[in-house]
Amino acid sequence: MSARQKPRRLPPFSGVLVLVMASTGLVVVDLTIVAIGLPLISADIADGASAESVVVTYMVAMGALTPIVGSLSDRWGRRSLFLAGIGVFTLSSLAATAAPDLLWLNIARVAQGAGAAAIMANGIPLLSDRYAGEERDLAIGAWGSFATAAGLLAPVFGGVLAESFGWRAVFAVNLPLGAAAWALAVRVLPRAPGTDGAGASGGGAARRTDWLGGLLLMLGLGAATLLMLRPGETPWSARDTAVLVTACAATAAFLAVQLRAPAPTLELRMFTRPAFSGAMLAVLLSRVLTIGGSVYLVLYFSDGLGMSPTGAGLLMTPIFLAQIVMGMVGSKLIGTRPPGLVIGAGYALKGVGFAALALLITPGTPWWALVVPLLAWGAGGGIAGAPVMAVAVRVTAPERVGMVAGTVSTLASLGAGVGTAALGAVFALRGGPGAEAVTDGARAVLGVSAALAAVAVLVAVTLIGPRRVPGRAPAPAAQGPAPAERRPVPGTEDPVPPAEEGDEGDSSRART
Repeated sequence: MSARQKPRRLPPFSGVLVLVMASTGLVVVDLTIVAIGLPLISADIADGASAESVVVTYMVAMGALTPIVGSLSDRWGRRSLFLAGIGVFTLSSLAATAAPDLLWLNIARVAQGAGAAAIMANGIPLLSDRYAGEERDLAIGAWGSFATAAGLLAPVFGGVLAESFGWRAVFAVNLPLGAAAWALAVRVLPRAPGTDGAGASGGGAARRTDWLGGLLLMLGLGAATLLMLRPGETPWSARDTAVLVTACAATAAFLAVQLRAPAPTLELRMFTRPAFSGAMLAVLLSRVLTIGGSVYLVLYFSDGLGMSPTGAGLLMTPIFLAQIVMGMVGSKLIGTRPPGLVIGAGYALKGVGFAALALLITPGTPWWALVVPLLAWGAGGGIAGAPVMAVAVRVTAPERVGMVAGTVSTLASLGAGVGTAALGAVFALRGGPGAEAVTDGARAVLGVSAALAAVAVLVAVTLIGPRRVPGRAPAPAAQGPAPAERRPVPGTEDPVPPAEEGDEGDSSRART
C-alpha cells in the first residue's frame, strides 16, 4: 500500500470471503439452532427421552476432527478438503432431516460434525492465502464477527423454523444453502499451489497423519462432554467415575502422542509463545461467555419475561448488530494499537454489559431497558473477538495456519460446551421453576460471566503484549490474490522451532 493511499475500513470484496463467511455461518448456526428443536425431537423420535446427544455428538465430532483436518489442509490442500466438507455437511443434513429414530439422527450428526470440521479448519487458511497485511486482518475480523453473530442469531432462526414447520426444518434448511455454497466454492476457490496441494511435495513426515492422536482426542472430548452433561441432581456413580478416568487417561495419552508424533495433530510448541496461548485462551473464554451466557439469557427472556421463542431471539438482535459493526472496528484498531490492549478493552466492555444485565433483570424489567447492556455485550465481543484470529495467524509460521484454524475451532467448540455446562451448574444452584427463580439463576450466570470477562482482560493484557506480536507485513498494491508465500517482517517474528523451519523450507521449495 503506498503512503498516499487511505487505510481501508473493510476488506476488498471477493468470492472467497463471501464463501468462507457463508459456510462458517452454516456451521456455527448448527451449533445452537438444534437446541431449539430438542423438545420436539424428544417427543417425536426419542420416546420422550432426552435428546441432548444430538447436540453432543455434533460438537464432539467437530471438536475432535478439526485439528486433524487442519493439519491435512496444510499438506493436501484447502480446495479439495473444503469442497468435501461442504458436501458431507449437506448430505448428512439430508440424512438428519429424514431420520426415523434417535440413533439414525446421532449418526447423521457425527457425519455433519466431520463436514463442519473440514469447513472450519480451512476458513482462516483460505483467507490468509487470499489476503495479506491489513487486508488479511480485516478479512479475518469480518469472518470472526460474522461467525459469532450468526451463532447469536441461531435462537431466532431456530424458533421460527421449529414453531412453523417442526424440528426437521432445522436440518432441511441446510440443503439449499449447502448446495449454493458448494457451487460457489467450485467457482471461486483457486487451484494455486498455495491453496491446493500445499506441502504435497514435502518429506515423508509431512505426509503422515496423526490418526492415533485424533482418536484419543475424540475419546477424551467425548467422555468429558458426557460427564459435564450429567444431571446435577443425580448422585455420583461408578459409571461417572469410569467416564472421568477415561477422559483423563485419553487426554494424557493424546498429549504424550503429540510430543512424539513426527506430524502431530496439535503442535504443542506453539503454546510456548505467550501471544499464541493468550489468543487461544481468549477464544475459549469468548465462547464460554457468548454461547453459554446467551443460552440462559434467552431462558430468562422466555420464562422470566414470558416472551415467545421468536420474541426472545429477536431481543438478542442488539448483540448481533453491535458484534458485526464493532468487529470491523477491532480489526482496524490492531493496526495502530497494541493487540492485547484492544482485546482487553473489548472484554472489559463485554464485562460491563454482563454486570449491568445482572443488576437490571427482574421478572418485571421492560425489554427496552436491556437494549443498552446488550449493545455493550455485543460491541465488546466484536472488539475482542475479531483481532484474536489475526493475532494467532501473525505469530504462526505460514505453513501452520491450517493447524491454527483447527486449534481455534476446537477450542471454540469446547468453549461452547464447557460454557453451557458450567454456567448451567451455576444456574441450577440459584434457579428453578417460576419467573423469580429463573431470574435469580440468570442473574447468577451473568455475574459469573462478568467475572470471567475480567479474567479475559488480564489474560489479554498480560500474554498478548506489543513485543510478543510481530507487525503485519504491508498489503500488496495490486488487489489481486495475495502471493502464495508471505514471510514475517525480518526482526519481528517469534523464533520458529527447528522442526517448523525445516517444514517451511520443504514447502517453500515445493511451491517455487
